[in-house]
Amino acid sequence: MCLWSLPATSESMAYILKTLNSWFWWENIWMPINCTWADFVDRDGLVFPKPHQLYATIPYAFVLLIIRFFSERYVAIPLAKALGIKNVRRVKPQPNPVLESYFRECSRHPSQSEIQGLAKKCNCTVHLVEKWFRRRRNLEIPTVLRKFQEAFWRFSFYLTSSIVGFLFLYDKPWFYDIWQTWVGYPFQTLLPSQYWYYMVEIGFYWSLLFTLGIDNKRKDFMAHVVHHLAAIGLMSGSWCGNYVRLGTLVIFVHDTADFWLEAAKMFNYARWEKTCNMLFIIFSIAFFITRIILFPFWILRATLYQPTYYSTTPVIAYFLFNGMLLILQGLHLYWGYLIFKILKRT
Repeated sequence: MCLWSLPATSESMAYILKTLNSWFWWENIWMPINCTWADFVDRDGLVFPKPHQLYATIPYAFVLLIIRFFSERYVAIPLAKALGIKNVRRVKPQPNPVLESYFRECSRHPSQSEIQGLAKKCNCTVHLVEKWFRRRRNLEIPTVLRKFQEAFWRFSFYLTSSIVGFLFLYDKPWFYDIWQTWVGYPFQTLLPSQYWYYMVEIGFYWSLLFTLGIDNKRKDFMAHVVHHLAAIGLMSGSWCGNYVRLGTLVIFVHDTADFWLEAAKMFNYARWEKTCNMLFIIFSIAFFITRIILFPFWILRATLYQPTYYSTTPVIAYFLFNGMLLILQGLHLYWGYLIFKILKRT
């Protein structure tokens, strides 16, 4: 590469980034006709959401991770012991660079011929190699106590979020009449309770993404990745477009069922079968009411149908947000199918 081409390249990249930035924040994407970003400057007692405020969700995510660490260690562990869950200590295999490298890069379940080859390479018996792989695989399986700790953290957050969400929403007219979410739009002032509800909720989903690699691996791992990304994208986008009233309702509808599931998991790990089954039935009822009935017939009706009464030309964000909401509804149907299968077995 020629040295004199570097400034031109950097200028080109700066121009491309500037162009992409102007396209992304184009008013026709986010707000109704005849509205500009200049209209969203705080004035006359009106306070509006600012896109740059979303940067704060990352530090909030790390604060939540710190709270999670202490709650799992000093609350979840004593509670687990009280429920009869023991901390099983697994025996670590002897350090062996050859076997460790094969375990990580080749296979966790080597065939008999591969085990014999590894035994010759390490100058040990086939039995010792089989024993080493068995112990090494066991280390990858999370203990019941670890699963309990994760369930306890999610239970604590969802329960707190549900209670706080209700306290924030119970006296708001749009909690009872969803048409009120569009009254005065887009010039609806941001309430302090809405700010904190959004910041903490987005921070929570960031924290879940940050710990996906170390948390207990689930069968529906990819579905959770899609859900977390869609949730962050939806909440961030609705923040920028000042769809905060609807956004708080979406958050509340989702959180009010989830803590029942985490409570059922906790008692399942403690082998309290009757309590677990009762909590799972309550969760199933709450899930079908909130995700299969309220979400499509209350929330989606407000996002798909009601905006046409306020504007004959929907903005691009209308299609983007509703697309992500429909993806969420698809996940709800998928999880509803899984829940139905579990209920049939119990």
